[in-house]
Amino acid sequence: MKQREMIRAAVFAALTAVATMVINIPLPNVQGFVNIGDTVVLLAGLAFGPTVGALAGAIGSSLADILLGYTHWAPWTFVIKGLEGAAAGWLAQKPFVGAPAGAGIMVFGYFVAGSFFYGVGPAAASLPGDLVQGAVSTILALVLVFPLRRYLQAK
Repeated sequence: MKQREMIRAAVFAALTAVATMVINIPLPNVQGFVNIGDTVVLLAGLAFGPTVGALAGAIGSSLADILLGYTHWAPWTFVIKGLEGAAAGWLAQKPFVGAPAGAGIMVFGYFVAGSFFYGVGPAAASLPGDLVQGAVSTILALVLVFPLRRYLQAK
């Protein structure tokens, strides 16, 4: 991993943690929350590739879980959000495919994890919140990625 890539991953991990922690709405049925940290995870993958996306998602999101008191979710989040960022990065040449694919991994991953923790019923009850989170984050990431790419190319 190159130094520039490591710096980008660290910056986007920090941005992911902050975006997750600052704007979040608790979901009482599953002891989780809706947030826009996924916007940053998807943006990192779309703009800088699968490695930066994976590290930003895995480290930033699981750090937010730990700091917000959702420690039991952190290992699951590490894997789910890492895969989300990696998928967005692998499909970065087709952002209108990559962003929804990453968000879909997040929704499915949290359904599986929620089923493990609380059962299928409560996990299904969290699906609407996860779908809204994924959709909003996908839209925001797609709005932001094109100006970011233009800026990076101009430098």
